[in-house]
Amino acid sequence: MYEGEERRASPISEEQLEALAERAAERALEKVYEQIGRSVVKKFLWLVGAGALALLAWLGGKGHL
Repeated sequence: MYEGEERRASPISEEQLEALAERAAERALEKVYEQIGRSVVKKFLWLVGAGALALLAWLGGKGHL
């Protein structure tokens, strides 16, 4: 077993690794927020569509259409 000085050089420094990990975490969080936003908008649009259909059905039942 080799017991001499470590000769392998790290491809990136600790600071660079820390910065990379921070950027990756920020991007992952952005994607999570984006998915949550899309889900909320999709549910809101479903509710608006269901409300519009209910309104049309009610108006049709009353003879206004």
